Amino acid sequence: MGSVFGSLFCVSTFGESHGKAVGAVVEGCPPGMRLTESDIQKQLDRRRPGQNDLSTPRSETDTVTIYSGVERGLTLGTPIALMVPNRDQRPTDYGDMTTIPRPSHADYTYQMKYGIRATSGGGRASARETIGRVAAGAIAEKFLRERYGVEIVAWVSGVGEISAPQIDLNSVSRTEVDATAVRCPHEEAAAKMAELISAVRDDHDSIGGVVTCVCRNVPAGWGEPVFDKLEALLAQAMLSLPATKGFEFGSGFAGSAMRGSEHNDLFVKKGDGLGTRTNHSGGIQGGISNGEPIVLKIAFKPPATIGKDQKTVTIDGDPVVLQAKGRHDPCVVSRAVPVVEAMAAMVLADAALCREAICATRYPSGR
Repeated sequence: MGSVFGSLFCVSTFGESHGKAVGAVVEGCPPGMRLTESDIQKQLDRRRPGQNDLSTPRSETDTVTIYSGVERGLTLGTPIALMVPNRDQRPTDYGDMTTIPRPSHADYTYQMKYGIRATSGGGRASARETIGRVAAGAIAEKFLRERYGVEIVAWVSGVGEISAPQIDLNSVSRTEVDATAVRCPHEEAAAKMAELISAVRDDHDSIGGVVTCVCRNVPAGWGEPVFDKLEALLAQAMLSLPATKGFEFGSGFAGSAMRGSEHNDLFVKKGDGLGTRTNHSGGIQGGISNGEPIVLKIAFKPPATIGKDQKTVTIDGDPVVLQAKGRHDPCVVSRAVPVVEAMAAMVLADAALCREAICATRYPSGR
């Protein structure tokens, strides 16, 4: 089903953007892990709207409540239900859009699929759906950090035609990322990005951007051959996010212009195993992690809902001029950072549990 993700660490999300609440149900979290709302809230706070004038002015605290699966601060191994109420609802902002599908939004496609749609705020197609993902991802991340020492950090590496210089993948931290409103750890580039977003907002328009993510300390051996390759699952996770238009890992499209002698990651001895001198593979080879940092890039389009006049048609095909109302982000990438981290954590938690299941049942070598 379209609202369920994962196999062993399994997450389903629920809720619409202007309904009573949004949230998630997490199954497969190992029992006995310490977990409270505060473990989840800090990531939701990074995602919530109204943080600064570069995002939507919608005012939400996005306060999460754990309804099941935890007792006395410990996970029980049973489904964990998480809910966040929608406080600042304004469905009346969307009255004119009841009969006018917004250009490049999901209004038309949802109507064609179901014969009915949520007419306020985009319903399930709204980025507000990602609250459930962030809440579930915070649980996955806590498991990965405590069990394996995995670190996941995402940041804004581009807005429009402005790109940040290469960031040190081994040291970049969330503290550095959050030091700027646009969540780019390079101050000079961040200032230019913020200026561009402000100009686009004042022009009642929108702009796209790129989020880069690194996953450090991922052990070698995670991921499944063929159809469930680790990069394929990460691609599915990232491209399931609202407004995504592109995905790269490792050398990405630039690798297609390189020769094998340049692109090959030569092995070296590292600790008790092997490592690579370079990381064009992006930490994954043959669909399985190789112990190097996993590096991803995700492209986000300009938000579809803008305040400019747009000549379009109604659902019946009658010409009309649409000037969308409501409160919308002029650029989504700064708030997408914790969402990208959440999806990476969910994929890796699932891969970790699959690896543990195989190791627990395999025969000793030579048998």
